[in-house]
Amino acid sequence: MNSYLTKNIRKGVYVFINLFALSIISCNEVKKKEETIEITLGEQIEKKYTHELIKCQAYTDSLSKSTSRENFAKYYLKSRAIFKQMEPIMAFHDAENYKFLNAPNILKVEEEDATNIKILSPKSFQVLEETIYADSLEVTTIKNTAELIRNRLKLIEKNTKLSYFKNHHFLWLLRDAVLRVSQTGITGFDSPVLEQSLEEATIVYKSLREYLDFAKTKFKNKALYTNWVNEINATLKSLESVKFNEFDRYSFIKNHTHKQLDLFNKTVEDWSVEFPFTLALNNNAPSLFSDKTFNPKYYSDAKNIGYSKKVVALGRDLFNDKGLSKDGSMSCATCHVKEKAFTDGMVKPKGQLRNSPTLTYASLQQNFFYDNRAGSLEGQIVAVVKNDSEFHTNLETLQKVVEENSNYKVRFDSIYEGEVTDYTVRNAIAEYIRSLNKFNSKFDLNITGKENSLTTNEINGFNLFMGKAKCATCHFAPVFNGTVPTLYKDTEMELLGVPAKNDTINALVDADLGRYYFYKTEERKHFFKTPTIRNIELTAPYMHNGVYTTLEEVIDFYNRGGGAGIGIDLELQTLPPDPLGLTDEEQKNLIHFLKTLTDKS
Repeated sequence: MNSYLTKNIRKGVYVFINLFALSIISCNEVKKKEETIEITLGEQIEKKYTHELIKCQAYTDSLSKSTSRENFAKYYLKSRAIFKQMEPIMAFHDAENYKFLNAPNILKVEEEDATNIKILSPKSFQVLEETIYADSLEVTTIKNTAELIRNRLKLIEKNTKLSYFKNHHFLWLLRDAVLRVSQTGITGFDSPVLEQSLEEATIVYKSLREYLDFAKTKFKNKALYTNWVNEINATLKSLESVKFNEFDRYSFIKNHTHKQLDLFNKTVEDWSVEFPFTLALNNNAPSLFSDKTFNPKYYSDAKNIGYSKKVVALGRDLFNDKGLSKDGSMSCATCHVKEKAFTDGMVKPKGQLRNSPTLTYASLQQNFFYDNRAGSLEGQIVAVVKNDSEFHTNLETLQKVVEENSNYKVRFDSIYEGEVTDYTVRNAIAEYIRSLNKFNSKFDLNITGKENSLTTNEINGFNLFMGKAKCATCHFAPVFNGTVPTLYKDTEMELLGVPAKNDTINALVDADLGRYYFYKTEERKHFFKTPTIRNIELTAPYMHNGVYTTLEEVIDFYNRGGGAGIGIDLELQTLPPDPLGLTDEEQKNLIHFLKTLTDKS
């Protein structure tokens, strides 16, 4: 009996063990299945993005097959809304296609070298907007543009894979979208006719709210996620039922864009994200308007040793040293006087073709001179050294002069490990110029909350600059130059139709052909780089030829519609030819704002 019980007990134990083992195996299989069907953040975003790409294709297809203005407009608005919905992804993941689809309706010229020059007509949403809502309907242009956009969207859809997305990609995407809205979105940059920028900003923020929902589980601090949602909802509310010309862009950036940058930095910490590299903006930029916003190395030569007080002091002394020129009569400071924000107050320096530009904030761009012919500060200095009406010498002599100066030699030994080369001399001067980006103007201190001293007129002036006056569609904040956000890589050139003399009755375009001289590209005649307007109060006279002596004259020129407004007929003028319609008070307010951009130091 006992043996019988023992045998059955053992049998029962074996059955239980087997059942338990089976249950473990079964649970593991379920867990494995759950793991295989779990959707990553990148895959979630890809699914949403792909759906939007297909939807946008359908609307542009309908647009290309329409025949009436009513249907053109109907399907344009639908496709444009979807485009804005997927803008945060496309602009980050596929920047070149985004630029193509969102390009301004102006001829694009690509000049790689003298033998490789491409002249491209834009085929973008901006072309559709301007063509559909023009006085006369160009049906063929509308249909062809819509069809090309549809085909481009289809190609993008087939080649989109976002499974590679990691946390840092998502955070970069989020920040880029926030900054894009504040720097181009709310300015009318890509909605020049309808001015539906605020409605489109609403679409972008709703899309960002959905992306954040995808990432909800990544927040260790759940309150931080809630803060994001509350902030986006508050941003959406600020955009509601406001007309384009009445929107308070100053308050939007100060109270929303900057708050979102703060939330971004807190999220980086919460997610324990380490970024693999730094591009134009520092990954921990505290605001748009700070000396810690930009990464100077992004704009400098790869050999650059980097900023230090010693190298800046050395560069400053070289900058002011007339002994570097052939006859000892000229230094860099001759044409770039510190008290005039590093300009010289002259229409044109002796022997020079163009007005001396400010060197403040000059380093935050990829191209130099009014015609963009130099690709770095170090390269720009080469042209100054060799110019017959400037230093009138050569690099070898420049190096020799510095080597033979015992004071310089000791300092170069300390900083550059004994290397006095033409490059290290140029690099020291360039580093001094890179130190001139102060971001400490009255405007900077107010929009970052360090002061509360801006007047109503000054704030109104900023809002005009960013809105009705359309200044910010060429002079992009925060540097207020032509370097396009959010990559901050390309520096735009414009054809404004600047006159030879301050004449609004019998105006003739200035004879300087600008960029044309570089490659002799016909489509680049009279094109000049868009410079910074920071410190503009100190940098008169204005324009590349110094034709205007006051800010009032400059504002009047733009208010009339540039060259076209004073009778200069240039087919490729990039400035909209229609008058801005600014009142006298609005013009004065613009100038009040411009004067707040003067650095305190």
